[in-house]
Amino acid sequence: MIATPRRMSKQSAGPRRWLLALIAALSLATGATGQAATAIPQGALVEVDEATVKQILDVFHKAEAAVAVGNLDGVMALYATQYNYHGLKQVDVRKIWSDLFEEYRDISEAHFFSKIVKVGAGSNTILEVTCTGSLSGLSKTSGLRVPIDSWYEEVHYLTFEHGGWRIRGNVGDIPKVLPFGTAPHPLF
Repeated sequence: MIATPRRMSKQSAGPRRWLLALIAALSLATGATGQAATAIPQGALVEVDEATVKQILDVFHKAEAAVAVGNLDGVMALYATQYNYHGLKQVDVRKIWSDLFEEYRDISEAHFFSKIVKVGAGSNTILEVTCTGSLSGLSKTSGLRVPIDSWYEEVHYLTFEHGGWRIRGNVGDIPKVLPFGTAPHPLF
């Protein structure tokens, strides 16, 4: 049952990474269109009840459906009013998504949650959702499927707002300088 905590073993981390890489490679190689996958792999640490897990998955499924049809307002419903990711606010993420919908079609995404824990209580409750995933799309300019974003074990903070869970930001301080080869991942 999902309500009981499940621990992720170190042996299962390797195969999960290979699975994610395989999914991303197949999606790029085959030109898969508009595919979405949100899953909690076996062995993930889940310390919330089944109803909360269902609510979290529902939010991401709604976002996937909105991305699939280019519904900007539907995507933005995923983000909390006070969203803040390394200084990017909700208005900034809205502009990013708007630009993505202008440049790409048939956007594909994958989200794998390896850890879901609850911190705090009452109105101060925050969910920490550790997520590995990717986003790709067909460029309207080149016609090629290109990677848009990818992330590994990014910790999303979710807060309960307007009757549902919303992404409020991600774990970590604002870095003064990003290490070479890294970029912020504000989309999911």
